[in-house]
Amino acid sequence: SRSRGGRFDDLVLLAVSQLEPRWEDELSAIEFAVEEIPPAEPDPDKGDLVPLARLEHAVRTDDGDRPARIVLYRRPLMARADGDEELAELVLDVIVEEFAHLLGVDPQTVDPSYPGDD
Repeated sequence: SRSRGGRFDDLVLLAVSQLEPRWEDELSAIEFAVEEIPPAEPDPDKGDLVPLARLEHAVRTDDGDRPARIVLYRRPLMARADGDEELAELVLDVIVEEFAHLLGVDPQTVDPSYPGDD
């Protein structure tokens, strides 16, 4: 049996694999990571919201290029979900949102099944 962290990592890999058929080239240039919690206190300008993920854009340096990264925060995501199925959906939605932001497109462009603001 896998640890809770290992199962969460599996959900991240599953979410990325769901997007790969349509976005394989773009996804190959992105690193995905999981951290337990955000590195700092919530931004007071954003209210009391705890971030679920962060996006780091690609950077060119003298030492070489650093690829774009999407970092998911395991504990805040797990706290927002009721059960494994809801957690899997939430992880996919957060990855879709961050990836869409990186591409400069609407999340529904990335994943047509992404829930809209209806």
